[in-house]
Amino acid sequence: MKNVRREEILDYVTYEDQRNEVRDKIMKIKEVRRINVGGILSFLFENKDTVLYQIQEMMRVERIVKEEDILHEIKTYNEILGKNGEFGCTLLIEIDDPVERDSKLTKWVDLPMHLYLKLEDETRIMANFDERQISDSRLSSVQYIKFNTKGEVPVAIGSDHPLFEEETSLTSEQKQALSEDL
Repeated sequence: MKNVRREEILDYVTYEDQRNEVRDKIMKIKEVRRINVGGILSFLFENKDTVLYQIQEMMRVERIVKEEDILHEIKTYNEILGKNGEFGCTLLIEIDDPVERDSKLTKWVDLPMHLYLKLEDETRIMANFDERQISDSRLSSVQYIKFNTKGEVPVAIGSDHPLFEEETSLTSEQKQALSEDL
């Protein structure tokens, strides 16, 4: 997958003028790339467009203008993207009730080690996750993970965690969107 390049970044004033159109486009892109598992895990498969949008939004909100700060944002957000044959995802653990959320995030501290993509031949590709996000006592409700499918398009995504065993099949539209990233 191609990374965002500096020359693609607009200054925040120019971006503000185009923001509504950009946001509408990105929301459509994200809609097909967001896959829910078990009503709790929401995986957003990132691509260059979604990451560029996040960078632009960050620059807008924080009024970033210094070149070194812009380059830092690009480097940071490009880490979310997968490399060749790999998918990068943002995982949101969506539990509204704060008591239930705290309980599950404590019990599911090892959840990232149980996330997988399933290929057509039933092979499971386990998630690679950022060790910096993992704590011994509590899982963060936002995780950045990658799956190296070696260029194959998945047919399902799931969790084999003993406390949360769920799997969701991808639609043909979702598989098509992901195939365009490879």
